[in-house]
Amino acid sequence: MAGLPALSNRWAIRAPHDSHGETDMLKRFMLPLAIAAGLAAAVPASAETLRVGTECTYFPFNYREADGTLKGYDVDVANEVGKRIGAEIEFVCQEWDGMIPALLANKFDLIVASMSITEKRREKIDFSVPYRVSIGQFIGAKDRHLQFFNADGSINAAGFEGVKIGIERSSTYDTWIQAKMPSADIVPYDSNEAMYLDLKAGRVDAIMTNPMKAYLVFLSKPDGEGFETVGPQITDEEFFGIGVGIGLRKDSPALLQRIDDALVAMIKDGSLSQFSHRYFPFDINPTDWKGAN
Repeated sequence: MAGLPALSNRWAIRAPHDSHGETDMLKRFMLPLAIAAGLAAAVPASAETLRVGTECTYFPFNYREADGTLKGYDVDVANEVGKRIGAEIEFVCQEWDGMIPALLANKFDLIVASMSITEKRREKIDFSVPYRVSIGQFIGAKDRHLQFFNADGSINAAGFEGVKIGIERSSTYDTWIQAKMPSADIVPYDSNEAMYLDLKAGRVDAIMTNPMKAYLVFLSKPDGEGFETVGPQITDEEFFGIGVGIGLRKDSPALLQRIDDALVAMIKDGSLSQFSHRYFPFDINPTDWKGAN
């Protein structure tokens, strides 16, 4: 403590003789601090960033253009939700069968990947209100004259005999056929694209998939001329749920409410309908909304 007065005296003695020098020194010391403080005040706080898991290969819902740009209905919805809740959206490409485990492992914050809201999935994660309808349908070769359903809409078990059916692994279609026709000859696929290739090549006789995608990428194209829808559209809510929603972990109720509010507004103001018509000649969004939780 004895050194403190001496230090003070030193400054007191020198000040009259070198006041300009010490003032300049203080200015040189303080100026960078003032500039840094000004820059910090001028830069706005970083926006919230939400990482969104999607397949990146599921045309026309989430897919890459030739230049690598992500496009599709799911991508449009995710970006618009981010805009409305004030969050930056960062997409993460993820294979379908690992989508929920990756979300739970914090690889991303949301799933926007045409995932149907089902009771089984809701045991693990939460869902927003639906932003798209969810249905299934069989597509098969015309020359096979497939009869998977009776006239009253019930399943015709005999119609599945000797028929190879392509199904995307871990999908709602997979769950439906395992429950309804466990004896069917199923060929599982890790990607939708590989399934279509095998259907065209005759390695499977039929597939069960999203009829919206089937219309766009296959049935409306020259490659699809020898194929047709088989039976009615399947809307079994037990398996396909009330529609497609945004998935998120169960520890995010505030984020879920913000997303729900944004989606309900998008349904009401027609934004989802506009997104639908970018890819289809018809709406694929719900015209009204239901609470998913």
